[in-house]
Amino acid sequence: MSQISFSWEPQRRIFTVSELTRLVGELLTREFNDIWVAGEISNTRRSIQGHWYFSLKDKDPDSGLEARIDCVCFRTTALYLRFEPQDGIAVLARGRLDVYPPRGSYQLVVEALEPRGYGALQLAFEQLKKKLAAEGLFDPARKRPLPAFPWRIGIVTSPTGAAIRDMIHILCRRFPGLHIRLFPAQVQGEGSVDDVVRGIEYFARTRWPDVIIVGRGGGSIEDLWTFNEERVARAIAACPIPVVSAVGHETDFTIADFVADLRAPTPSAAAELVVKERAAVLNQVDTYRGRLHRAIRLSISLANQRWHRQGIDRAAQAIHRILQRAGQRLDDLDLQLRERARAILTQARNRHRLLEARLREVDLRVRLARIDQRVQACQQRMIERVRSILAARRRRQDVLASQLAQLSPLRVLERGYAILQQPSGHVVRQASEVQPGDQLNVRLWRGRLRVEVHETQLGTE
Repeated sequence: MSQISFSWEPQRRIFTVSELTRLVGELLTREFNDIWVAGEISNTRRSIQGHWYFSLKDKDPDSGLEARIDCVCFRTTALYLRFEPQDGIAVLARGRLDVYPPRGSYQLVVEALEPRGYGALQLAFEQLKKKLAAEGLFDPARKRPLPAFPWRIGIVTSPTGAAIRDMIHILCRRFPGLHIRLFPAQVQGEGSVDDVVRGIEYFARTRWPDVIIVGRGGGSIEDLWTFNEERVARAIAACPIPVVSAVGHETDFTIADFVADLRAPTPSAAAELVVKERAAVLNQVDTYRGRLHRAIRLSISLANQRWHRQGIDRAAQAIHRILQRAGQRLDDLDLQLRERARAILTQARNRHRLLEARLREVDLRVRLARIDQRVQACQQRMIERVRSILAARRRRQDVLASQLAQLSPLRVLERGYAILQQPSGHVVRQASEVQPGDQLNVRLWRGRLRVEVHETQLGTE
């Protein structure tokens, strides 16, 4: 006896490796599109294209097993990192999960990276400081001395901050008559690095100032970060004119301080370091004049002794001429010094008034810009309000037009009614208004008729 057996197998869905990898990648990308991952960096590697490859690892506190995930930070993102990834640094990585098809493994595509337990800015500061020091940019041998008597001062800072006011006040007080030129620049936020670099390069290109002061007032490390940027440091290093860095307060140190020819603890201190006091200069001139007097007297005395020993009768006359010339020269120098001092003082007062006027003009421009912004905002709100009112009026007009159309006599004619008019144009409302034989005009919804009355019937309806 033959046996019949039946077998049933469920329908199987078979994936190709590529299809499965793609589906897994889509699932991971959809579910883990923007996540933060904490871990320790290891196996750091940078490609020649500028991409960073590394792993994040940690240990499970329960099992003690080590977990690891591969990460990639592409060049377009790496350019904006404030520090370079290093093995052993605990970080927070922000990004999305993706599948790498050739290996079928998932990885974290990093879009932001922050150190944990160590400020990102401080780490970037130390890395750049180490890099520039290795290049010799901090070498004392390359730093240039400041001129003893600078006459033209270039300043790169904000035109509206307290720093520029303090520096101008101190410079004009210590030595009236100085020529001061300000390159207005943003000193923090977007565009500040470009502004500061342009200011340094402008003075370097024109070779106008004898010395340049670059700086700003105090603030947080974020506020002062412009002066920790590599572009600013390299602009200072490349400048052919001595540069004084005056950033923040005495306890604040920036990369610009290490690269500059001289670091001033504050902007006010920079002004004092760059320019000597006029009184001190005059005292120094008096000292040199006294030394010159003593040297002349000594020379005369020695010459007199020598000539007397040699029995030269003309020695007295020569000495007298020397004394006369020396005295006249001293008188001329004294007169020139006094005239020069008066001219410097007058020029300083004029320059000070001009700078004050310019600062007031800058403040006025800032206020006008703010007022213009408010006027534009009010204008925009007014335009939007007028548009809203016009739209409401149009809607109201459409409703009224629709209502008028409903009340139009043409709508009545459309329903089958007609208007009777005598040849004179008078509208006939009652049968008593016409007689048999009268000619009437009939207006229909579409067209007109000319009819003759054969019979009239008077009634109430």
